[in-house]
Amino acid sequence: MKYVGPVRRELGIPTVFNILGPLTNPAHAELQVLGVYDEALVEPLAQVLHALGVVRGMVVHGTDGLDEISPSAPTKICEFAGSQFHTYTLRPEEVHVPCGKKEELKGGSPEKNAAMLRAVLAGEPGTCRTAVLLNAGAALYVAQKAPTIEDGVRLAARLIDEGKALQTLQRVIQAGRDLREATR
Repeated sequence: MKYVGPVRRELGIPTVFNILGPLTNPAHAELQVLGVYDEALVEPLAQVLHALGVVRGMVVHGTDGLDEISPSAPTKICEFAGSQFHTYTLRPEEVHVPCGKKEELKGGSPEKNAAMLRAVLAGEPGTCRTAVLLNAGAALYVAQKAPTIEDGVRLAARLIDEGKALQTLQRVIQAGRDLREATR
């Protein structure tokens, strides 16, 4: 897959490789939230994840074209736990977060992306924060750390606002540095 990435990025359009990466995850995660680039893939890929051993998960597609839960439009979701599947639409206002503008999510250079992440983790309001809260809230819900997506959104907001998300990121960065040093 590492050889396909540069070609896929150069094409600039979604391909089957956008889906193969998450489906061939060597960690064999039993809990998963997967975003897809095409609404028609939501339900079939939920079935595929289940067949691959994912116990609880959701496949999402923002109707504005985002392959994640969108802060700017309704999102189609197929959620499953065991063999029970449920498809529905989620709107940001249903979980009490402000709607945003898709254009505000556009990243860029690694430096710009890092600055956007730091702003979110510093608690700055905006569309990026809303996107992080929605998707982190869904992940917390799938992991059964919250009874609903809305509760997951509130938990994610609290963890960010208390600085715990930033502390976790700093630990991951340090672990990566330590690993790199240990393998030199």
